[in-house]
Amino acid sequence: MKVEPMDEIIFADYLAETRKALKNQVLQHALADLQNRFGRGTALAYQNLPEGPDLRLKAHEIRMEAIGNLDVLLATLAGNVRKNGGQVFFAEDAAAAVDYCLGVAARHNARLAVKGKSMISEEIGLNRALANAGIEAVETDLGEYIVQLAGEGPSHIIAPAIHKNRDDIGRLFADRLKIPYTNDPPSLTRAARKSLREKFLTADIGFSGCNLACAETGHITTVSNEGNIRMAITMPRVHVAIMGMERVAARLQDHDMLLRLLCLAAAAQNMSTYVSYIGGPRWKQQVDGPQEFHLVILDNGRSRILADEQFREMLYCIRCAACLNVCPVYGKIGGHSYGHPYSGPMGAVIMPLLAGINAGRDLCQGETLCGACRDACPVNIDLPRMLLALRAKLADGDDRWNVVRADRGEKAAFHLWSWIIRNRRVYEFFLRLASWGQRFFPHHNGMIRRLPPPINGWTRHRDIHPPAAQSFMQRWKKGL
Repeated sequence: MKVEPMDEIIFADYLAETRKALKNQVLQHALADLQNRFGRGTALAYQNLPEGPDLRLKAHEIRMEAIGNLDVLLATLAGNVRKNGGQVFFAEDAAAAVDYCLGVAARHNARLAVKGKSMISEEIGLNRALANAGIEAVETDLGEYIVQLAGEGPSHIIAPAIHKNRDDIGRLFADRLKIPYTNDPPSLTRAARKSLREKFLTADIGFSGCNLACAETGHITTVSNEGNIRMAITMPRVHVAIMGMERVAARLQDHDMLLRLLCLAAAAQNMSTYVSYIGGPRWKQQVDGPQEFHLVILDNGRSRILADEQFREMLYCIRCAACLNVCPVYGKIGGHSYGHPYSGPMGAVIMPLLAGINAGRDLCQGETLCGACRDACPVNIDLPRMLLALRAKLADGDDRWNVVRADRGEKAAFHLWSWIIRNRRVYEFFLRLASWGQRFFPHHNGMIRRLPPPINGWTRHRDIHPPAAQSFMQRWKKGL
């Protein structure tokens, strides 16, 4: 099957989507509420850890060790899954992963697939591929189900339908599920449950992601608060789990520490409601569970990140969404502005690395570098450092990452500015020139309202202070 290049699939018009998001009052209210609850709740939960907040630093070391020994851990994981009766496939890219999933479905004549919430299946475009093969794929997480009915992608890792209120959902369910309109949340939930229960009972195959895997035991772990993933992977006769190759821990004690931090970071919970450990198909004496278990371990550009010491730290990420829950940019523009499937600060790093730095330039240039994401990260990933590194590659170009210099004019302007500030007399002349020239610009309340092109972007939505009549050095010399 032909899979479209990732940059054609995932990168929306960042600026256009941002403008739409800022005008969406439902989204603005929902994002503010989400960040107020989850962002603050996670910070408090870290302070109340029995081991103390420094547990995040220990988790960073665990992830660093695991990524540093990834080849050994993946071989151990695969060997133990096979010992448990499961099948393992290493997929080099999205096309290979999709082809394998379609092959498994075809061997079992599958016509209906149920899916647990999985960002990695969004990454490889699995739903679209299943539909093209004539297989109905149904998302079973309530939020994912809502956005699937709406023909949209998720806008948050753990709250996919955060951009919709109950009125939106009521109209959507009335149209797609053919029920009388209601905006009552319990009634809407019952309608979704009734529709999904029929899918669970008749599905031929179940797909899931993988929150974490443990090499020592040969199992993967999924977490949810609705129980839908457990039903999607135990009721069908076949379960296919897809995991990014970096989502593995060496030992069970490491795995369980990361699992605790994942739940705290995602929703300020000590533990998610449903935690499932899956290592293979059901045993003969078991009455439920799949007859076949397949684990697809996906590369899709991760090896390239692994080989680069500057960006290897990005593979420590456990996809908890903590950085989204504190990011001031995400908190205004939401997930759809970033493109598909990863958003927020982690998406602003991982997506350019996976799909092209030039194609994803708006993502890494749109973040504030305030550092809130690093403070919130359960494994203490330095996202601001990597955002700056991506910007440097856009500024200078990079053959290794196939990056073309994004703006030669901007680079020339900064070279000129660098020369100006290193020459005192030239710099003072420039300041006098700016002080004289600013009088021709529109002013209001002592502030410059508009600057001329190409620097007018600064004043499109804000005013700017005019240059002072006297520089600091001039005032210093006068003893002022």
